[in-house]
Amino acid sequence: MGSKGDKNPRKPHRATVETTRMLAANAAHLARALKRPPYPGLG
Repeated sequence: MGSKGDKNPRKPHRATVETTRMLAANAAHLARALKRPPYPGLG
């Protein structure tokens, strides 16, 4: 088995950082889209 002592537990994996950034960008985009009025004729 490989040693687990060589990894820094305080530094997140790069994929985790990228996914978190994408999640934040998508959440901000959704918030802006929901804040705008709906298309004319809908609703």
